[in-house]
Amino acid sequence: MHDDLRTFRQNQAGVTPGGHYSHAVAAGGFVFVSGQLPIPPSGVKDPAMPFAQQVRVVLQNVEAALAAAHASLRDVVKVTAYLTTEEHWAEFNAVYAEVFGEHRPARAAVPVGPLHYGFQIEVDAVAYVGARGWNGGAGAS
Repeated sequence: MHDDLRTFRQNQAGVTPGGHYSHAVAAGGFVFVSGQLPIPPSGVKDPAMPFAQQVRVVLQNVEAALAAAHASLRDVVKVTAYLTTEEHWAEFNAVYAEVFGEHRPARAAVPVGPLHYGFQIEVDAVAYVGARGWNGGAGAS
């Protein structure tokens, strides 16, 4: 493994992924956050939760993955949101704007087919932290 590459299997809430991947990988000053679903730290999968709540939970999961790598939403430079229907676009955009505030990373919103567990949104992100950050931090492997 490269000296500057760190994987973060647990997010800040101590949750580990359900599959063979890491919540985040830091390399070359960037933090790459894997696709996050709206599963709260309790692990309860409720695809029937209102869409706005799914957006909030998924962005909290992105934030928790970033925190494990000593990054924050303010460090995000790119977001990709996968939505099961374009009908959710306005609601997604409103909650997203509320969470990110004045920070406006590059973003793509991609309409897709069904998502895992029947959820209506998944989000991945890339953050830039430069030379600061994860050097042997908690959760790194």
